[in-house]
Amino acid sequence: MKAAVDAEAFYGRLAAANPVPKGELDFVNPYTLLIAVVLSAQATDVGVNKATGPLFKVADRPSKMLALGEARLKAFIKTIGLFNTKARNVMALSRILVDKHGGEVPRDRESLEALPGVGRKTANVVLNVAFGQPVIAVDTHIFRLANRSGLAPGKTPREVEDGLERVTPERFKRHAHHWLILHGRHVCKARKPDCPACVVNALCRYEAKETLAAQPADKPARTKAATKRRKGGRRKP
Repeated sequence: MKAAVDAEAFYGRLAAANPVPKGELDFVNPYTLLIAVVLSAQATDVGVNKATGPLFKVADRPSKMLALGEARLKAFIKTIGLFNTKARNVMALSRILVDKHGGEVPRDRESLEALPGVGRKTANVVLNVAFGQPVIAVDTHIFRLANRSGLAPGKTPREVEDGLERVTPERFKRHAHHWLILHGRHVCKARKPDCPACVVNALCRYEAKETLAAQPADKPARTKAATKRRKGGRRKP
């Protein structure tokens, strides 16, 4: 059986490398954060930000989103995957926020998860980022990182979340979500983790890390002209 990862040291190194981590979704208040996270399902943060930049200038409150209407909302988010379903959910949850919560985003998990398009992961992001609650949202990046590193192995996102809640020291829980997601997204990547650049390499239990560390750096991409010359072609003057 593998030894447990030293969680105190693991988070300590992530914190030293990035003392004040920030998410990559743009938002201006709890409502726009909620909408951005709902829209980010099966989409990139970059793609969502491109759509929500103009959207949030005209609809940064539930009442304004309802006034905008579903058809116009779709025009703003049509570049995002599943935009039809997401538009319906955004309008429905906005109506509930106005009718049941005075136009404000609730601060409890039960009320958040009762909103259309909002699951446990989305609720955790809102609770953590908007309201500072020490909860950890598990997305695909964190799920991969927790299993690959041995920090909190689990077969399901909930198992990983529960495991992270157990092993994460209290003083790191406020920012644990962002440290893990950013590390999983930019260093501990799915196809080829950048083990040589990893600040927690020495603590990680990933069996293939030594092999990856020994591999040469990726070669720079060839230009079209260089490829032509290599094949015997001649570059035009």
